[in-house]
Amino acid sequence: MSTPINIKNRRAKFEYEFLEKFTAGIQLTGTEIKSIRAGKASIVEAFCFINNDELFIKNMFIAEYEEGSYNNHEPRRVRKLLLNRNEIDKLVKKKKDVGLTIIPINLFINGKGYAKIDIALAKGKKLYDKRQDLKSKDDKRSMDRAKKS
Repeated sequence: MSTPINIKNRRAKFEYEFLEKFTAGIQLTGTEIKSIRAGKASIVEAFCFINNDELFIKNMFIAEYEEGSYNNHEPRRVRKLLLNRNEIDKLVKKKKDVGLTIIPINLFINGKGYAKIDIALAKGKKLYDKRQDLKSKDDKRSMDRAKKS
């Protein structure tokens, strides 16, 4: 079996504070899932938005499939995310708060072979919050080094 696909948005944890996490399915075409299975996707610049009580992801890059013909997909098209109605309603209600956004965290293939994406309702961090995170990370690292010595 091939290596498991796990594409992360590493910048998200630094830029945002996660309030609530969800796992959603993605509506894909045939060539898109083949590119994801090959590991040729990125969610770094992606963001989610709600339109007519449906959740969509924009700017998620999925490279064109090499063996795709005229059926090949557009790399940065808007894709629909699949969530339960209760989860979408919860996101719609909480999204009304000022300063909250929905961002993708992790793109993966589950045990059944479906592409799934972890998304989070997040609040942007201020500059001093980012500095505090870096300071605590450095402190933890130096404490771990001191324990090993």
